[in-house]
Amino acid sequence: MDFNMKKLASDAGIFFTRAVQFTEEKFGQAEKTELDAHFENLLARADSTKNWTERILRQTEVLLQPNPSARVEEFLYEKLDRKVPSRVTNGELLAQYMAEAASELGPSTPYGKTLIKVSEAEKRLGAAERDFIHTASLSFLTPLRNFLEGDWKTISKERRLLQNRRLDLDACKARLKKAKAAEAKATTVPDFQETRPRNYILSASASALWNDEVDKAEQELRVAQTEFDRQAEVTRLLLEGISSTHVNHLRCLHEFVKSQTTYYAQCYRHMLDLQKQLGRFPGTFVGTTEPASPPLSSTSPTTTAATMPVVPTGAALAPPEEAALCLEEVAPPASGTRKARVLYDYEAADSSELALLADELITVYSLPGMDPDWLIGERGNKKGKVPVTYLELLS
Repeated sequence: MDFNMKKLASDAGIFFTRAVQFTEEKFGQAEKTELDAHFENLLARADSTKNWTERILRQTEVLLQPNPSARVEEFLYEKLDRKVPSRVTNGELLAQYMAEAASELGPSTPYGKTLIKVSEAEKRLGAAERDFIHTASLSFLTPLRNFLEGDWKTISKERRLLQNRRLDLDACKARLKKAKAAEAKATTVPDFQETRPRNYILSASASALWNDEVDKAEQELRVAQTEFDRQAEVTRLLLEGISSTHVNHLRCLHEFVKSQTTYYAQCYRHMLDLQKQLGRFPGTFVGTTEPASPPLSSTSPTTTAATMPVVPTGAALAPPEEAALCLEEVAPPASGTRKARVLYDYEAADSSELALLADELITVYSLPGMDPDWLIGERGNKKGKVPVTYLELLS
């Protein structure tokens, strides 16, 4: 019990000394040991990294989950070390409503058939969104969160310890300075009024006491300087590790961009397929014989464009027979052909297009006046138009 009380009293004394030194520094009444410029730059760089990592992390969470209530729920599950329950995405919920609407309104009607097709596409979009959120959370959010909850906490702890060591060092410097000033005053020659033997004895005794105090202060200063240098080196090594953190975050950022690219490519492919499927429905966009409200003008080009949307496909440039005939007669240019790797399977909509299989290599080139979203692809003796979004150009 006595040992604990002594330790408690010692800790209280150290805390009080640090508080006095800190207060005097704030009021400009004490000197402060300044860190070198390189160390200050490392501190500023670490603080900037931490602040921007927090902002990027929060905004990415908003991007992946716009609902704040859902984010709070996921945060609580993570803190409780419990598995986050599976959540239906907005696209999947929309697909469910469309499928139920088609079942009730009539799945055999043009509107019902279209609802079913769109619901299937929305369901695939929802599944793609779920995969993107999962991949982005693992490859991007988790490393950022690990840095803030792991490495940064260690850096902050060592910085606080360095601050305490610096306060102890400056307090020892101030104590030594005061002891030397008192020693110098005690060793001065006494004036004519202090020439009695008793005064000489007292002066010599005080000088000896202040000599011991100076020796003790110098010893404490050497110890404080050693501890401060050791702690400064530890903190410096941790701060220099921020460069490795940047490298790791850069790799994670590439993974995030890759997952986002894959997600949007899947969405584009699903919607392109849906658009082609809707274009093949003969009565998809044909209204009923007795519309509820008559159109403003049966001859208005604006009304026609609004009620009869045109689905652009590769075959829109020419009829299938003419397009196939033109492609067979067209020779590839002498220069400008490139190799391309197919990213996804593609089913040809008509004879003018070339069916593709994932990971196969084909030769592609463009023709003057051709739609930039399409290229001419060749595989052996087969030739046809291929969408650019399904290809990765190699050379």
